[in-house]
Amino acid sequence: MPELPLTLAIATLVGLFVGSFLNVVIHRLPIMMEREWQSQAAELRGESAPAPERFNLAVPRSRCPHCGHQITVFENIPIVSFLLLRGRCSHCGAGISPRYPGVELLSGLLCAGAALFYGPTVQLPLAMLFIWVMVALAFIDFDTQLLPDSLTLPLLWVGLLANLNGSFTDLHSAVIGAVAGYLILWSVYWLFRLLTGKEGMGYGDFKLLAAIGAWLGWQMLPLTIVLSSVVGALVGVGLIVFTRHGRNTPIPFGPYLAAAGLLAMFFGESITAAYLGAP
Repeated sequence: MPELPLTLAIATLVGLFVGSFLNVVIHRLPIMMEREWQSQAAELRGESAPAPERFNLAVPRSRCPHCGHQITVFENIPIVSFLLLRGRCSHCGAGISPRYPGVELLSGLLCAGAALFYGPTVQLPLAMLFIWVMVALAFIDFDTQLLPDSLTLPLLWVGLLANLNGSFTDLHSAVIGAVAGYLILWSVYWLFRLLTGKEGMGYGDFKLLAAIGAWLGWQMLPLTIVLSSVVGALVGVGLIVFTRHGRNTPIPFGPYLAAAGLLAMFFGESITAAYLGAP
């Protein structure tokens, strides 16, 4: 397939640059949500909230959190700028978190994998969109234990629309997957709450699994749940043993759901076929 190398190069490059934007989304979207909640709370109290500084995904321009230096175009080239700057601000020399190029690299590699898996088909841009939202949700939940509706709900609806022509599964399986994905974790949530009196997970997890079901179909839900639970349990035990992470300290489940959803998209059919074919 002669067009595959070009597709691979374009997908990787786009993935790197979108990964740079994902860093903005991961950092700013929770702040935007918090400001909106504060504004709504002030309105309910009958207070006039002061006009906030304009703050969204585009404004203000990215800047160094230490000295306020505005990041130039040449300082914002994915991975390359980090390496040329040696991981430090060009103005004040403060260290830049390696997570920024890490997110860029992760996005680029996953998009490259999607290009190799789907090739130059209509599924490729859809798969890349799925990847980007999953990466953003995983890091936001890791940082804040939030899974924003502004990401999970559009992801669900786009998944259903993508499967109108069977891009990843048939529409019947996608609809059942969306409903079952939500109800499975909703049931686990209420069972755990009835048994312990505590909340074991948030409603954002229900919506994320529903979105995964809408994209991949109900057939991938058991594998997604098993993979996310196993990885989550191993990480949780590791945190308790090696970092003295308190047993009562919440551990976000979204990153494991997102990782499992990505694994199911790439390898779900192969894993399921291997399992069913095992003696």
